[in-house]
Amino acid sequence: MTESTGGLHVRETGAGRPILFLHGWSCHGGFFADANAGLADRFHCLAPDLPGHGLTGTDGPALSIEAAADACAALLAERDLSNVVLVGWSMGVHVAYAVIERHGRARISALASLDMTPKIVNDGSWTLGISGGFDEGRNRLAQRLMRTDWTTYAGALTQNMFADGVSPTDAKTAALLDDVRANDPEAMVAMWDSLAQQDFRALQPTLDLPVLLIHGAKSRIYDLAVGRHQVAQFPRAELEIFKQSGHSPHLEEPEAFIRLLGDFAARV
Repeated sequence: MTESTGGLHVRETGAGRPILFLHGWSCHGGFFADANAGLADRFHCLAPDLPGHGLTGTDGPALSIEAAADACAALLAERDLSNVVLVGWSMGVHVAYAVIERHGRARISALASLDMTPKIVNDGSWTLGISGGFDEGRNRLAQRLMRTDWTTYAGALTQNMFADGVSPTDAKTAALLDDVRANDPEAMVAMWDSLAQQDFRALQPTLDLPVLLIHGAKSRIYDLAVGRHQVAQFPRAELEIFKQSGHSPHLEEPEAFIRLLGDFAARV
């Protein structure tokens, strides 16, 4: 574990072409531990804890998607990394988009997006946000629940990270989910509020770089229509559906994820 000048704690392994793993909301870089271990023989893997999360916590950068992106860009500059493959999961995809939008793509050569939409809040003209008609009213309610009963909210959240009907029982995953429950609720609300304000629909058609879209066929958070819509929005995108996964393909089908991402990073 190291700390970058951007204030992020970073799990760093391997050598070769850089892969920057950006985790989801309420999680941390350790959620990519299997991928790091499986790819470190070929790639330089970096998995920071984003602001408000993990060992970066609230003493790191400001609690926003923009600040997270700036800190990640600072990390890449500090290490003088180029030809980077950005891998975002859920919120991490929005951080990846913000890195490119705010800092350009001179250091970035490819993007992988795990089970994410460009805009999470639905409205009258957008229905490919969070499933179940998650609109601004439900967003406000969710933030109130986060503040008033984080333990219960986090319990439901961790279940929804996985395929419908599946409850992970292995000790490693249980430890990760305990970390979700241990988060500071106010920090989570701040990051969620920033996430809910993001809209990267206009950015997607401008990203002329290889894009790998990965979606879980059994995701409780995003319908498969999200992936099928997005693949047509990028100039150079491909869609892979993990048939046994929910919102967390890298945790639910780790071997398939490592194989797919390794092949993608080696050929683009």
